[in-house]
Amino acid sequence: MFVMNQTAKALSVLPLPARRALRKLGSDIRDARLRRRVPMEVMAERTFVNRKTVAKAERGDPTVSVGTYATLLFVLGMTERLADLADVRNDRVGLSLEEERLPKRVRNRRNRSTENQH
Repeated sequence: MFVMNQTAKALSVLPLPARRALRKLGSDIRDARLRRRVPMEVMAERTFVNRKTVAKAERGDPTVSVGTYATLLFVLGMTERLADLADVRNDRVGLSLEEERLPKRVRNRRNRSTENQH
């Protein structure tokens, strides 16, 4: 009987663009760590995870919690960008849909009782 490990299962249901984005995030975290000359062991200590989890995150493993990714970014001094991930100002599709729902014209609502008096 074939038993799929957690990472393989997560990858099998993860859409390809999301998989690529996670890989890029992991790679960017790794590059930032290396540019700062922070050894993996130190990074693991600062993020309160083991070395293996840091390595998985740097590979973009989808089984690593978003909290761990957030902590890694915090340790690297990069958390401000995390807050902007789903910022409504960057949601082109949502803004476009909202714009489509705007009324074509706006009517001045008059009070019917005032209208009947004139």
